[in-house]
Amino acid sequence: MSEKNIVNKKSNQKTNIKRLVLTAILLALGTALSMLKIWEMPLGGSVTLLSMLPIALISIEYGIGWGITSAFAYALIQMGLALPQVFSWGLSPIAIAGTIAFDYILAFSSIGLSGILRKKGVVGISAGIFIALLARFIFHVISGTVIFDIWMPEGWDNPLLYSICYNGAFMLPELVMTMVGAVVLFKTPHFNKLVASNLE
Repeated sequence: MSEKNIVNKKSNQKTNIKRLVLTAILLALGTALSMLKIWEMPLGGSVTLLSMLPIALISIEYGIGWGITSAFAYALIQMGLALPQVFSWGLSPIAIAGTIAFDYILAFSSIGLSGILRKKGVVGISAGIFIALLARFIFHVISGTVIFDIWMPEGWDNPLLYSICYNGAFMLPELVMTMVGAVVLFKTPHFNKLVASNLE
């Protein structure tokens, strides 16, 4: 093996270790922030203190392949934290499986789409986060329409409309806060310099 290949191999190993460490830190930060709830909905869903921003940053930093993989890991963490509450709702096994699939695995994994337009600057980053969180919102709406329609309050006769309103009550503030947080970070020269090399 040539000296150049050895240097390249060591450089790649260093880069991979850095990516793994940063991903682990951001996953831990996202999990910690998810526990800082500004308010919580009665049947799941809450407005948190920017808990999705660290997960979005992984995708923005390293692309959607790594982002979706990392977001899937985050989904498993969120599912593990929420399972006791989910089981307490008295859902059927099929409904529990649907909730796990749509409200956790698919919904949180979709945050990994945040980096889809990462090379388009701040506008692209904002648009990517919007797309990712819109996807998460859609998965929650599907779950609410199909699984949780049995708990629709009196006065509502349209499960889809109810699910849109219910999930919008926490997803809209989360979307706005996450986009604003990302824009503020990426307009900071020092932070922008840290990630610039991976956005080329």
